[in-house]
Amino acid sequence: METSSKHLLTQVTQLWTLLDDLAESDPKNYKKFIQQQLQEGKQLYAAPEPQLCLQTRMLKPKEKNIFINVCQWKRIPAPQSTSHPVPVSVGKPEDMSEASDVYTVIDVAYNPDVLHVAEQDQVKKHQLIQMTMKCIEEKLQCTLSHAYHIAKFRIKGNIVRMKQNLMGIQTDPANLRETMKTELTLGQIRSTVSNSDELSQLLLPKDQVSSKVGCLIEEISSTEIQVEMKRPVYELKTVKDQNEKPLKIELKVELPGVNSVSLCELSVSEDDLLIEASEKYRLHLNLPESVDTKMTTARFIKEKATLIVTMPLA
Repeated sequence: METSSKHLLTQVTQLWTLLDDLAESDPKNYKKFIQQQLQEGKQLYAAPEPQLCLQTRMLKPKEKNIFINVCQWKRIPAPQSTSHPVPVSVGKPEDMSEASDVYTVIDVAYNPDVLHVAEQDQVKKHQLIQMTMKCIEEKLQCTLSHAYHIAKFRIKGNIVRMKQNLMGIQTDPANLRETMKTELTLGQIRSTVSNSDELSQLLLPKDQVSSKVGCLIEEISSTEIQVEMKRPVYELKTVKDQNEKPLKIELKVELPGVNSVSLCELSVSEDDLLIEASEKYRLHLNLPESVDTKMTTARFIKEKATLIVTMPLA
């Protein structure tokens, strides 16, 4: 283990030496190389994003409701060709409860190209969903009902929980920032690389998936951008009618330094919200009421650098 660590440190030192030499001998190409690496890194280090949520039932060993969060994640390799298996990452199942209803949530992630192709054809989409459930059955040694329906919301539960589950970050959300600062240790780098073979694979029918070749190496997760993000000033309020009946939730977020709505990323589920803006700000909130995600709207006031999100109640 010690020899391996020293070898890895030697390689890193050699890399930095080569970069220093390049910066001195050819500043133009050095700048081009760094910009290219940053752009590629931003793509590879992206977190999983919710695509759709499936609801079905587990029949064995214990009957209960199952919610499957199907996510897109650029770190999952695309299939090499139409005849190759499709990589899929299956997170750890988590039991949850609402009132007297106990259910299980399972997070599943595919390369965005796979989900894009499936969205273009309902037959292919159904086949992908059926094989997703088959993969879960094999991994968890259970029996699922293959009757399902697609929920109105994109994700069941908390977005941050889903990302932590798939990315392997096991920590209290309150301490997440401190954990991120120390995440990339040599031991964790080796662990992440060694776990890259744990991706399950599904074989889709010919011509169902994109033939675009993706990255064949599972890259480590980067949290550098997230570490520097600040929690913005915000105001969250519930708007009521004259009879004091709640109608909608309004959120006003101040984002100084952000001058375009294109720099803002907004994800809303029925019970929580996540905003990331210009790699400067990050805000995750649990909502006081369930909201209608399809009717949710957002507008950006450029002069005040303020984002206003209006979420009608479900």
